[in-house]
Amino acid sequence: MLIISPGPVIYRGKRIGLHEREFDILKFRTMVVNAESLGGSCTTSTDPRVTPLGRILRKVKIDELPQLWNVFRGDMSLVGPRPDTPHYISKISKDERRKIFSVRPGITDLATLEIVDEEETLSRVEDPDQYYETVTLPWKVRKQTEYVESISPWLDLKIILKTIYSIFVR
Repeated sequence: MLIISPGPVIYRGKRIGLHEREFDILKFRTMVVNAESLGGSCTTSTDPRVTPLGRILRKVKIDELPQLWNVFRGDMSLVGPRPDTPHYISKISKDERRKIFSVRPGITDLATLEIVDEEETLSRVEDPDQYYETVTLPWKVRKQTEYVESISPWLDLKIILKTIYSIFVR
């Protein structure tokens, strides 16, 4: 990755977690340095900010591995609502936030299993950021509240197994 795009190997991004506390999520960097200042909030499958190696890491979800450190630190768990940026969290109602942030965010969740190629979907719409805010985000919030309302060890195990399966099937 360093050969293709100079800069740090690890990306640190601000996310909102348990009890609406901000934390730094860790990922392998898949985009050019300062990507946030070069384009919109959403990333599409054709986004020029993504490095060639970054595309591969994203496709097989290897870019998410550093989040195991977030799990170890207690910022995240393996399963739970995927954490989002402060910008998008501000678009969610107080009642939805209260429910979603009553549990630790996770590396995988119900929405992750159903939206396998979110970047591909966003590449087919005229305004990816607007589509994410009006279509994808409300749908993810429904899936996240559904998870919190039915949380159980069995559900978590099912989500973990389906996540592993989906990674290897792709």
